[in-house]
Amino acid sequence: MINPWHNLKGLPKEMWLITVAVLVNRAGTMVLPFLMLYLTKAMQIPAQKASLALIAHGVGGLVTAPLAGRISDLFGAERVMKISLIFSGIFLFFFPLVENFYAIILMVFIWSIISEAFRPACMAIISDLVPTEKLKPAFALNRLAINLGMSIGPALGGFLAYFSFSFIFIFDGLTSLLAGAILFFFLNLTNNDIYTSRKKISKVNNEDNNVIGNGKDSPFNNIPFVIFLLALIPTVLVFFQLESTAPLFLVRDLKISEVTFGLLFSLNTLIIVSLEIPLNSITNNWSYNRSLALGCLLTGLGFGAMVFVTDPISAAFSVVIWTFGEMILFPAASAFVSEVSPANKKGMYMGIYTMFFGIGATLGPIFGTNILENYGAKTLWSISLVFGIISSLVMLRIKSNKIQDKSSVSLVNN
Repeated sequence: MINPWHNLKGLPKEMWLITVAVLVNRAGTMVLPFLMLYLTKAMQIPAQKASLALIAHGVGGLVTAPLAGRISDLFGAERVMKISLIFSGIFLFFFPLVENFYAIILMVFIWSIISEAFRPACMAIISDLVPTEKLKPAFALNRLAINLGMSIGPALGGFLAYFSFSFIFIFDGLTSLLAGAILFFFLNLTNNDIYTSRKKISKVNNEDNNVIGNGKDSPFNNIPFVIFLLALIPTVLVFFQLESTAPLFLVRDLKISEVTFGLLFSLNTLIIVSLEIPLNSITNNWSYNRSLALGCLLTGLGFGAMVFVTDPISAAFSVVIWTFGEMILFPAASAFVSEVSPANKKGMYMGIYTMFFGIGATLGPIFGTNILENYGAKTLWSISLVFGIISSLVMLRIKSNKIQDKSSVSLVNN
Protein backbone atom coordinates (compact mmCIF):
# COMPACT_ATOMS: atom_id res chain seq x y z
CA MET A 1 0.00 0.00 0.00
CA ILE A 2 1.34 3.42 -1.01
CA ASN A 3 1.98 5.79 1.86
CA PRO A 4 -0.50 8.68 1.35
CA TRP A 5 2.09 11.09 2.78
CA HIS A 6 4.82 9.96 0.38
CA ASN A 7 4.78 13.16 -1.68
CA LEU A 8 6.22 15.07 1.27
CA LYS A 9 9.38 13.03 0.90
CA GLY A 10 12.00 15.00 -0.97
CA LEU A 11 10.76 18.43 0.02
CA PRO A 12 13.79 20.65 0.71
CA LYS A 13 14.78 21.14 4.33
CA GLU A 14 14.18 24.87 3.94
CA MET A 15 10.50 24.09 3.27
CA TRP A 16 10.27 22.24 6.57
CA LEU A 17 11.95 25.14 8.38
CA ILE A 18 9.41 27.56 6.91
CA THR A 19 6.65 25.18 7.96
CA VAL A 20 7.89 25.22 11.56
CA ALA A 21 8.00 29.04 11.53
CA VAL A 22 4.44 29.21 10.13
CA LEU A 23 3.22 26.75 12.76
CA VAL A 24 4.83 28.73 15.60
CA ASN A 25 3.43 32.00 14.27
CA ARG A 26 -0.10 30.62 13.77
CA ALA A 27 -0.10 28.86 17.14
CA GLY A 28 0.14 32.32 18.66
CA THR A 29 -2.62 33.81 16.54
CA MET A 30 -5.13 35.10 19.05
CA VAL A 31 -5.32 38.90 18.77
CA LEU A 32 -7.55 38.94 15.69
CA PRO A 33 -10.01 36.26 16.93
CA PHE A 34 -10.35 38.10 20.26
CA LEU A 35 -10.16 41.68 18.99
CA MET A 36 -13.92 42.25 19.09
CA LEU A 37 -14.16 40.83 22.60
CA TYR A 38 -11.23 42.98 23.73
CA LEU A 39 -12.81 46.15 22.37
CA THR A 40 -16.35 45.44 23.62
CA LYS A 41 -15.54 43.90 27.03
CA ALA A 42 -12.23 45.38 28.11
CA MET A 43 -12.58 48.76 26.35
CA GLN A 44 -16.39 48.99 26.71
CA ILE A 45 -16.83 50.03 23.06
CA PRO A 46 -20.21 49.32 21.36
CA ALA A 47 -20.12 46.34 19.00
CA GLN A 48 -21.09 48.27 15.88
CA LYS A 49 -18.35 50.81 16.49
CA ALA A 50 -15.83 48.11 17.42
CA SER A 51 -16.43 46.37 14.07
CA LEU A 52 -14.51 49.25 12.45
CA ALA A 53 -11.35 47.58 13.74
CA LEU A 54 -12.07 44.46 11.67
CA ILE A 55 -12.77 46.61 8.63
CA ALA A 56 -9.45 48.41 9.21
CA HIS A 57 -7.69 45.04 9.35
CA GLY A 58 -9.35 43.92 6.12
CA VAL A 59 -8.44 47.14 4.31
CA GLY A 60 -4.86 46.83 5.54
CA GLY A 61 -4.68 43.34 4.08
CA LEU A 62 -6.04 44.56 0.75
CA VAL A 63 -3.47 47.35 0.64
CA THR A 64 -0.45 45.27 1.56
CA ALA A 65 -1.00 42.10 -0.54
CA PRO A 66 0.01 43.43 -3.99
CA LEU A 67 2.62 45.81 -2.53
CA ALA A 68 4.27 43.08 -0.46
CA GLY A 69 4.33 40.81 -3.49
CA ARG A 70 6.06 43.43 -5.62
CA ILE A 71 8.52 44.33 -2.85
CA SER A 72 9.32 40.62 -2.49
CA ASP A 73 10.25 40.50 -6.18
CA LEU A 74 12.45 43.58 -5.91
CA PHE A 75 14.18 43.09 -2.56
CA GLY A 76 13.68 39.41 -1.72
CA ALA A 77 10.77 37.48 -0.26
CA GLU A 78 12.97 36.07 2.51
CA ARG A 79 13.70 39.60 3.76
CA VAL A 80 10.00 40.54 3.66
CA MET A 81 9.05 37.44 5.67
CA LYS A 82 11.56 38.15 8.42
CA ILE A 83 10.72 41.86 8.66
CA SER A 84 6.98 41.10 8.72
CA LEU A 85 7.26 38.62 11.61
CA ILE A 86 9.68 40.63 13.74
CA PHE A 87 8.06 44.05 13.36
CA SER A 88 4.49 42.76 13.73
CA GLY A 89 5.59 40.99 16.91
CA ILE A 90 7.12 44.16 18.36
CA PHE A 91 4.09 46.21 17.29
CA LEU A 92 1.69 43.98 19.24
CA PHE A 93 3.37 44.83 22.55
CA PHE A 94 2.12 48.43 22.29
CA PHE A 95 -1.59 47.62 21.90
CA PRO A 96 -2.42 47.29 25.63
CA LEU A 97 -0.85 50.72 26.24
CA VAL A 98 -3.28 52.54 23.91
CA GLU A 99 -6.70 53.58 25.19
CA ASN A 100 -7.99 55.91 22.48
CA PHE A 101 -10.30 53.96 20.15
CA TYR A 102 -9.30 55.75 16.94
CA ALA A 103 -5.65 55.28 17.78
CA ILE A 104 -6.40 51.57 18.12
CA ILE A 105 -8.08 51.59 14.68
CA LEU A 106 -4.93 53.17 13.20
CA MET A 107 -2.74 50.61 14.98
CA VAL A 108 -4.84 47.72 13.68
CA PHE A 109 -4.52 49.09 10.15
CA ILE A 110 -0.73 49.43 10.41
CA TRP A 111 -0.39 46.03 12.10
CA SER A 112 -2.41 44.44 9.29
CA ILE A 113 -0.13 45.97 6.66
CA ILE A 114 2.96 44.64 8.44
CA SER A 115 1.68 41.17 9.38
CA GLU A 116 -0.22 40.39 6.16
CA ALA A 117 2.92 41.08 4.11
CA PHE A 118 4.14 37.67 5.29
CA ARG A 119 1.65 35.62 3.28
CA PRO A 120 2.48 36.56 -0.35
CA ALA A 121 6.20 36.54 0.47
CA CYS A 122 5.93 33.06 1.97
CA MET A 123 4.00 31.75 -1.04
CA ALA A 124 6.52 33.29 -3.41
CA ILE A 125 9.41 31.57 -1.61
CA ILE A 126 7.64 28.21 -1.72
CA SER A 127 7.11 28.73 -5.46
CA ASP A 128 10.85 29.31 -5.99
CA LEU A 129 12.05 26.72 -3.50
CA VAL A 130 10.05 23.61 -4.32
CA PRO A 131 10.32 21.47 -7.48
CA THR A 132 7.33 21.88 -9.81
CA GLU A 133 6.03 18.36 -9.23
CA LYS A 134 5.99 18.98 -5.45
CA LEU A 135 4.10 22.29 -5.44
CA LYS A 136 0.68 20.92 -4.49
CA PRO A 137 1.99 18.87 -1.53
CA ALA A 138 4.15 21.82 -0.44
CA PHE A 139 1.23 24.24 -0.37
CA ALA A 140 -0.88 21.59 1.35
CA LEU A 141 1.84 21.28 4.01
CA ASN A 142 1.82 25.05 4.44
CA ARG A 143 -1.96 25.00 4.92
CA LEU A 144 -1.58 22.14 7.41
CA ALA A 145 0.77 24.28 9.52
CA ILE A 146 -1.66 27.22 9.34
CA ASN A 147 -4.71 25.18 10.33
CA LEU A 148 -2.90 23.23 13.03
CA GLY A 149 -1.61 26.46 14.53
CA MET A 150 -5.02 28.11 14.31
CA SER A 151 -6.49 25.20 16.26
CA ILE A 152 -4.08 26.01 19.11
CA GLY A 153 -3.99 29.82 19.14
CA PRO A 154 -7.65 30.73 19.74
CA ALA A 155 -8.07 27.99 22.35
CA LEU A 156 -5.02 29.20 24.26
CA GLY A 157 -6.14 32.79 23.73
CA GLY A 158 -9.42 32.08 25.54
CA PHE A 159 -7.48 30.83 28.53
CA LEU A 160 -5.17 33.86 28.59
CA ALA A 161 -8.04 36.32 28.10
CA TYR A 162 -9.70 34.87 31.20
CA PHE A 163 -6.86 36.37 33.25
CA SER A 164 -6.10 39.46 31.17
CA PHE A 165 -6.60 40.55 27.56
CA SER A 166 -3.13 42.07 27.68
CA PHE A 167 -1.67 38.55 27.73
CA ILE A 168 -3.03 37.75 24.27
CA PHE A 169 -1.13 40.68 22.75
CA ILE A 170 2.08 39.73 24.56
CA PHE A 171 1.88 36.03 23.67
CA ASP A 172 0.95 36.72 20.02
CA GLY A 173 3.86 39.14 19.81
CA LEU A 174 6.30 36.65 21.34
CA THR A 175 5.33 33.87 18.92
CA SER A 176 5.76 36.25 15.97
CA LEU A 177 9.23 37.16 17.23
CA LEU A 178 10.09 33.48 17.77
CA ALA A 179 8.98 32.59 14.24
CA GLY A 180 11.02 35.50 12.89
CA ALA A 181 14.06 34.37 14.90
CA ILE A 182 13.75 30.83 13.48
CA LEU A 183 13.92 32.20 9.94
CA PHE A 184 16.57 34.81 10.77
CA PHE A 185 19.05 32.38 12.33
CA PHE A 186 18.37 29.13 10.48
CA LEU A 187 16.95 29.84 7.01
CA ASN A 188 19.65 29.90 4.33
CA LEU A 189 18.22 29.70 0.83
CA THR A 190 21.56 30.04 -0.95
CA ASN A 191 22.27 26.35 -0.34
CA ASN A 192 19.21 25.28 -2.34
CA ASP A 193 20.13 24.70 -5.99
CA ILE A 194 16.57 25.03 -7.32
CA TYR A 195 16.03 28.32 -5.52
CA THR A 196 19.34 29.86 -6.60
CA SER A 197 18.89 28.83 -10.23
CA ARG A 198 15.38 30.24 -10.33
CA LYS A 199 16.54 33.52 -8.78
CA LYS A 200 19.23 33.80 -11.44
CA ILE A 201 16.54 33.45 -14.10
CA SER A 202 14.47 36.04 -12.27
CA LYS A 203 17.41 38.48 -12.19
CA VAL A 204 18.00 38.08 -15.91
CA ASN A 205 14.29 38.62 -16.62
CA ASN A 206 14.26 41.75 -14.48
CA GLU A 207 17.28 43.15 -16.36
CA ASP A 208 15.62 42.36 -19.70
CA ASN A 209 12.43 44.08 -18.61
CA ASN A 210 14.38 47.18 -17.56
CA VAL A 211 16.05 47.32 -20.97
CA ILE A 212 12.95 46.67 -23.03
CA GLY A 213 10.66 48.72 -20.83
CA ASN A 214 7.45 46.88 -21.77
CA GLY A 215 4.65 45.47 -19.67
CA LYS A 216 3.93 42.30 -21.62
CA ASP A 217 4.33 40.11 -18.53
CA SER A 218 1.93 42.21 -16.45
CA PRO A 219 -0.38 39.93 -14.46
CA PHE A 220 -3.39 41.51 -16.14
CA ASN A 221 -2.01 40.64 -19.58
CA ASN A 222 -1.73 37.01 -18.50
CA ILE A 223 -5.08 35.71 -19.77
CA PRO A 224 -5.11 32.34 -17.92
CA PHE A 225 -4.32 34.11 -14.64
CA VAL A 226 -7.08 36.69 -15.19
CA ILE A 227 -9.62 33.99 -16.07
CA PHE A 228 -8.57 32.08 -12.95
CA LEU A 229 -9.10 35.15 -10.74
CA LEU A 230 -12.51 35.88 -12.27
CA ALA A 231 -13.53 32.25 -11.81
CA LEU A 232 -12.35 32.33 -8.20
CA ILE A 233 -14.46 35.34 -7.16
CA PRO A 234 -17.86 33.56 -6.85
CA THR A 235 -16.36 30.74 -4.79
CA VAL A 236 -14.45 33.11 -2.50
CA LEU A 237 -17.66 35.07 -1.86
CA VAL A 238 -19.35 31.81 -0.90
CA PHE A 239 -16.46 30.57 1.25
CA PHE A 240 -16.48 33.64 3.48
CA GLN A 241 -20.08 32.98 4.46
CA LEU A 242 -18.42 30.72 7.01
CA GLU A 243 -17.52 33.71 9.20
CA SER A 244 -20.64 35.81 8.55
CA THR A 245 -23.99 34.25 7.62
CA ALA A 246 -23.25 30.65 8.63
CA PRO A 247 -23.19 31.43 12.38
CA LEU A 248 -26.29 33.61 12.02
CA PHE A 249 -28.15 30.83 10.24
CA LEU A 250 -27.03 27.95 12.45
CA VAL A 251 -27.00 29.63 15.88
CA ARG A 252 -29.57 32.39 15.58
CA ASP A 253 -32.09 30.81 13.20
CA LEU A 254 -31.75 27.07 13.85
CA LYS A 255 -30.96 27.52 17.57
CA ILE A 256 -27.84 25.34 17.41
CA SER A 257 -25.72 26.11 20.47
CA GLU A 258 -22.50 28.12 20.26
CA VAL A 259 -20.61 25.12 21.62
CA THR A 260 -21.91 22.91 18.81
CA PHE A 261 -21.06 25.57 16.25
CA GLY A 262 -17.51 25.62 17.62
CA LEU A 263 -17.34 21.84 17.27
CA LEU A 264 -18.22 22.19 13.58
CA PHE A 265 -15.10 24.38 13.21
CA SER A 266 -13.13 21.67 15.02
CA LEU A 267 -14.49 19.07 12.57
CA ASN A 268 -13.24 21.19 9.68
CA THR A 269 -9.77 21.47 11.26
CA LEU A 270 -9.62 17.75 12.10
CA ILE A 271 -10.41 16.76 8.51
CA ILE A 272 -7.81 19.18 7.12
CA VAL A 273 -5.06 18.06 9.49
CA SER A 274 -5.81 14.37 8.87
CA LEU A 275 -6.58 14.27 5.16
CA GLU A 276 -5.37 17.33 3.22
CA ILE A 277 -1.85 16.11 2.53
CA PRO A 278 -2.90 12.52 1.64
CA LEU A 279 -5.70 13.93 -0.54
CA ASN A 280 -3.28 16.17 -2.41
CA SER A 281 -0.93 13.22 -2.88
CA ILE A 282 -3.78 11.46 -4.66
CA THR A 283 -4.65 14.49 -6.80
CA ASN A 284 -1.07 15.65 -7.34
CA ASN A 285 -0.95 14.49 -10.98
CA TRP A 286 -4.37 15.86 -11.88
CA SER A 287 -4.48 18.73 -14.34
CA TYR A 288 -5.13 22.08 -12.72
CA ASN A 289 -8.46 22.62 -14.42
CA ARG A 290 -9.72 19.34 -12.96
CA SER A 291 -8.58 20.15 -9.41
CA LEU A 292 -9.75 23.76 -9.50
CA ALA A 293 -13.13 22.89 -10.98
CA LEU A 294 -13.79 20.08 -8.50
CA GLY A 295 -12.70 22.24 -5.56
CA CYS A 296 -15.07 25.06 -6.57
CA LEU A 297 -17.92 22.62 -7.20
CA LEU A 298 -17.58 20.90 -3.81
CA THR A 299 -17.38 24.27 -2.05
CA GLY A 300 -20.62 25.36 -3.73
CA LEU A 301 -22.25 22.00 -3.01
CA GLY A 302 -21.23 22.14 0.65
CA PHE A 303 -22.71 25.55 1.29
CA GLY A 304 -25.63 24.82 -1.03
CA ALA A 305 -26.44 21.78 1.11
CA MET A 306 -27.21 24.19 3.96
CA VAL A 307 -30.68 24.40 2.36
CA PHE A 308 -31.35 20.99 3.88
CA VAL A 309 -29.66 21.60 7.25
CA THR A 310 -32.00 21.35 10.23
CA ASP A 311 -29.77 20.02 13.02
CA PRO A 312 -26.09 19.51 13.98
CA ILE A 313 -25.82 16.18 12.11
CA SER A 314 -26.95 17.59 8.78
CA ALA A 315 -24.77 20.66 9.40
CA ALA A 316 -21.77 18.35 9.88
CA PHE A 317 -22.43 16.72 6.48
CA SER A 318 -22.38 20.18 4.90
CA VAL A 319 -19.05 20.94 6.62
CA VAL A 320 -17.52 17.71 5.33
CA ILE A 321 -18.48 18.51 1.73
CA TRP A 322 -17.12 22.05 1.61
CA THR A 323 -14.02 21.05 3.59
CA PHE A 324 -13.11 18.58 0.85
CA GLY A 325 -13.64 21.38 -1.64
CA GLU A 326 -11.34 23.65 0.38
CA MET A 327 -8.65 20.96 0.63
CA ILE A 328 -8.61 20.38 -3.13
CA LEU A 329 -9.08 23.98 -4.27
CA PHE A 330 -6.61 26.06 -2.27
CA PRO A 331 -3.37 24.03 -2.69
CA ALA A 332 -4.16 23.62 -6.39
CA ALA A 333 -4.88 27.36 -6.71
CA SER A 334 -1.56 28.33 -5.07
CA ALA A 335 0.36 25.85 -7.23
CA PHE A 336 -1.42 27.10 -10.37
CA VAL A 337 -0.48 30.73 -9.62
CA SER A 338 3.11 29.62 -9.03
CA GLU A 339 3.34 27.88 -12.39
CA VAL A 340 1.52 30.50 -14.46
CA SER A 341 3.57 33.43 -13.11
CA PRO A 342 6.89 34.56 -14.66
CA ALA A 343 10.02 33.72 -12.68
CA ASN A 344 10.71 37.36 -11.81
CA LYS A 345 7.15 38.23 -10.72
CA LYS A 346 6.02 35.40 -8.48
CA GLY A 347 5.69 37.75 -5.51
CA MET A 348 3.49 40.14 -7.47
CA TYR A 349 1.26 37.31 -8.69
CA MET A 350 0.95 35.82 -5.21
CA GLY A 351 0.16 39.26 -3.82
CA ILE A 352 -2.68 39.78 -6.29
CA TYR A 353 -3.95 36.25 -5.63
CA THR A 354 -4.05 36.79 -1.86
CA MET A 355 -5.64 40.22 -2.40
CA PHE A 356 -8.67 38.48 -3.89
CA PHE A 357 -9.17 36.67 -0.59
CA GLY A 358 -9.18 40.05 1.11
CA ILE A 359 -11.85 41.18 -1.33
CA GLY A 360 -13.86 38.05 -0.52
CA ALA A 361 -13.44 38.63 3.21
CA THR A 362 -14.68 42.20 2.79
CA LEU A 363 -17.52 41.78 0.29
CA GLY A 364 -18.62 38.23 1.17
CA PRO A 365 -20.24 39.13 4.50
CA ILE A 366 -22.00 42.17 2.96
CA PHE A 367 -23.29 40.10 0.06
CA GLY A 368 -24.41 37.19 2.23
CA THR A 369 -25.96 39.18 5.06
CA ASN A 370 -28.09 41.27 2.71
CA ILE A 371 -29.46 38.18 0.99
CA LEU A 372 -30.05 36.32 4.26
CA GLU A 373 -31.90 39.20 5.91
CA ASN A 374 -33.92 40.29 2.87
CA TYR A 375 -34.61 37.06 0.99
CA GLY A 376 -34.00 34.23 3.47
CA ALA A 377 -31.58 31.38 4.03
CA LYS A 378 -32.85 29.13 1.22
CA THR A 379 -32.17 31.86 -1.33
CA LEU A 380 -28.68 32.46 0.06
CA TRP A 381 -27.62 28.81 0.03
CA SER A 382 -29.18 28.22 -3.40
CA ILE A 383 -27.19 31.16 -4.79
CA SER A 384 -24.09 29.70 -3.12
CA LEU A 385 -24.58 26.47 -5.07
CA VAL A 386 -25.05 28.39 -8.33
CA PHE A 387 -21.90 30.42 -7.66
CA GLY A 388 -19.90 27.24 -7.06
CA ILE A 389 -21.14 25.77 -10.35
CA ILE A 390 -20.29 28.97 -12.24
CA SER A 391 -16.74 28.96 -10.82
CA SER A 392 -16.34 25.28 -11.66
CA LEU A 393 -17.46 25.70 -15.28
CA VAL A 394 -15.11 28.63 -15.85
CA MET A 395 -12.20 26.78 -14.23
CA LEU A 396 -12.75 23.94 -16.69
CA ARG A 397 -11.89 26.36 -19.50
CA ILE A 398 -8.33 26.59 -18.21
CA LYS A 399 -6.33 23.89 -19.93
CA SER A 400 -3.27 22.80 -17.99
CA ASN A 401 -1.04 19.79 -17.65
CA LYS A 402 1.16 18.67 -14.79
CA ILE A 403 4.70 18.71 -16.21
CA GLN A 404 7.75 17.87 -14.18
CA ASP A 405 10.21 20.55 -15.26
CA LYS A 406 8.15 23.08 -17.16
CA SER A 407 4.54 24.13 -17.06
CA SER A 408 2.12 25.02 -19.78
CA VAL A 409 -1.12 26.76 -19.02
CA SER A 410 -3.45 28.11 -21.65
CA LEU A 411 -7.11 28.59 -22.41
CA VAL A 412 -9.09 26.00 -24.30
CA ASN A 413 -9.97 27.29 -27.72
CA ASN A 414 -13.63 26.76 -28.50
